[in-house]
Amino acid sequence: MTVSAGEIQYQCGHAPCMGVGLLWTDEDLDAVLDESVATVLLDDEGKAGIGDIFKCLPETGFARERLRHVLDDPEDVEDWRVGEAIAETYLSDHRSCDFPWPDGRDERKRGSSLPGADLVGFGKDKNGDCLAFGEVKTSSDEQCPPNVMYGRTGLKRQLESLRDQETIRDDLFKYLAHRATTAAWRPRFESAGRRYLSNTSDVQLYGVLIRDISPNQDDLRVRVRELARDCPNDTWIELLSLYLPVGRISGIGNAVIRKRKGAKA
Repeated sequence: MTVSAGEIQYQCGHAPCMGVGLLWTDEDLDAVLDESVATVLLDDEGKAGIGDIFKCLPETGFARERLRHVLDDPEDVEDWRVGEAIAETYLSDHRSCDFPWPDGRDERKRGSSLPGADLVGFGKDKNGDCLAFGEVKTSSDEQCPPNVMYGRTGLKRQLESLRDQETIRDDLFKYLAHRATTAAWRPRFESAGRRYLSNTSDVQLYGVLIRDISPNQDDLRVRVRELARDCPNDTWIELLSLYLPVGRISGIGNAVIRKRKGAKA
């Protein structure tokens, strides 16, 4: 199911750095929480792959039950993880992006936060595949822009670092390269990787705010202008603020789990 494109509330900036505010209705959000977003959030594809490994092995009933327990959905999910899943599905459906390796697969313990970009994968433009990196913040802060824009781990600093620091982009390139060796998406990595090695500024960068307040262009206006300053001509930057219905962020993680359990009941 394709997620809603949303209703455009405002636009700011111009290439190579642009911003757009988009509004989702309750119906838009409800339609994807138990389908597209839940599938990404709970990594159904990854779980299916693990299940396939053991499908043909001799197992006791206890072993089968234990595997089901290991792969079962968690009892609760942080709200910000739903925000990341919404951002990923939106960029995949409406910006021709693909993020093939969820960072949850690299966690050493449940709930840990990993360094690096939130979304690492591929974009597409008139020249074909390229590397695409995304940072996502989820906030109900009534202040515009919200506090998640600022500080060492704020969206502002993260996007500036991706734009300016080749070493960070190199690390993300290697992150994908290690996982592409035997992956079905290796050809796309090879195509995007050749572009990157020819010009390390030839990437797409996305900053996504997931909000549940009334749309306000102050969320993005200044940041778009500052990110455009000294931006390499070959770097594409887009900031999106996706406005959910007011009050829908708090508890959204547990709402997804309830919907999933209800569907299985």
